[in-house]
Amino acid sequence: MSERFAGKVILVTGATSGIGRAVADRVAEEGATVVLAARGHEAGAAAAAELRAAGADAHFIATDVTVESEVAALVRSILDRHGRLDGAFNNVGAATAIAPLAEIEPGAWRAEIALNLDSVFFSLKHQLPVLQAAGRGAIVNNASSAGVTGAAGLGSYSAAKHGVVGLTRSAALEAAPSGVRVNALVTGGVDTPLLRRNMGSTPDEAMRAAKALHPVGRIGEPDEIAAFTAFLLSDEAPFITGAALAIDGGLTAQ
Repeated sequence: MSERFAGKVILVTGATSGIGRAVADRVAEEGATVVLAARGHEAGAAAAAELRAAGADAHFIATDVTVESEVAALVRSILDRHGRLDGAFNNVGAATAIAPLAEIEPGAWRAEIALNLDSVFFSLKHQLPVLQAAGRGAIVNNASSAGVTGAAGLGSYSAAKHGVVGLTRSAALEAAPSGVRVNALVTGGVDTPLLRRNMGSTPDEAMRAAKALHPVGRIGEPDEIAAFTAFLLSDEAPFITGAALAIDGGLTAQ
């Protein structure tokens, strides 16, 4: 494994499982100091401890990224401890209001927007000035395929993820003159604990249906997303910014 993140500090939100954990593992393996952030203190502390046991420099900061003051405190804590921030993977998100639009209550709508869009806005707001002042760095936001397509029953989730793509492109234009890059991932189905929890009482049938949606005949693995994310965060992708990049098994090509 390369050491392309040696000496760099990378923040990963939603880092305790699934794609976030895979990204934290990947950049740590490549030499990064990794800051893991998530709501769950116990799971976060355990994840950081596992990384340290494997030889990585990693620590966890409990953070609710839907609360701006907590995001601001997270970034300040990183700077106080490390004196720098070189990249971030903003990964928090989930489909929580699964219903036809006419049946979504305002509170459920606002909660979904807070989790999936406010979290990215607050993260960009406080990460970008640090990277811009340093004149370097990269940010990757997880938009998912819902950021470029519609889906019946997922209106609020799709709206939020479309917003993530818009924020990504706008942030990239603002940051480009300072040498900072911002991109979004358009992921298809990925085999994570969250996906499996959402499969309900007939998981085998649900998994077959999920695989059938993808032209390659399967869903993705967290390690595949992590490898691509690490590339985007690295200095090997200097000409890629403002893009919503599909890593989805052909899902959005249909």
